[in-house]
Amino acid sequence: MWVLPLMASALIVSSCQIQQQPSASEGTPTTSTGQPGTEMGIYATGQHPLYDGRFVLTGSRVYHVGTLADASPWDHMGDDGTNVRAVGGTIEVDVNELTNTGTFRAELDLPEGRYVVDLERFEEFSPCHDGGIAAWLFEHGDSGCGDMNWPKSILYVAGWGWGSATLDGAPLHEEYQIHFMVTQGMRDRETLRVRPEMTGPTGAGAVNPAQVQLDFYIRSPEANEANHPTREVFDHFFAMDVTWR
Repeated sequence: MWVLPLMASALIVSSCQIQQQPSASEGTPTTSTGQPGTEMGIYATGQHPLYDGRFVLTGSRVYHVGTLADASPWDHMGDDGTNVRAVGGTIEVDVNELTNTGTFRAELDLPEGRYVVDLERFEEFSPCHDGGIAAWLFEHGDSGCGDMNWPKSILYVAGWGWGSATLDGAPLHEEYQIHFMVTQGMRDRETLRVRPEMTGPTGAGAVNPAQVQLDFYIRSPEANEANHPTREVFDHFFAMDVTWR
């Protein structure tokens, strides 16, 4: 007989039966690597001898929330999908979360011109950011990591730091904060709406785990309480197709 400890419950496995034991997850602390109510445990990346920490992927079928010239007050979260527009180009990620190094670059064709964003320096803004690049963690919603502008999701890989943007080769933003994340499906495939935060009895976030998407934003250090989110500049993009290599 083997006893397999899981996040939320234990399964006692024998040659004749599988019996689910009462959940012990009610007392599980809320952290970026564990959530109360989960029913499945997985090996952490560091437990895999073959894990190299490198994530190489491309985001395509990209959408821009709002425009670069929206007058305040504006909503650049776009949860209802009404103010998003398809744009050309791709988002390229090649990072190593063990060394907190690599590249993030978006090259996008907007009606305003050729828009290029580079994340130039990784930095953690919270302990759960793990040095600036983190993998396989819970963030947003009530996860205890990140804000509540997005629903709680597993982040397969994410990065935080500082960077710049150009428009048709001319500097547009410099030393702005950037965050990218590869998540479970937060938006409906067809409507592009963010699903209502109905976690139900399980506490799981309002995401579709059969989907993967990539979000990123570049935002100004300066705040503006009239906007959503509350920044003077918050350029927000998401890719509905993500290719891993």
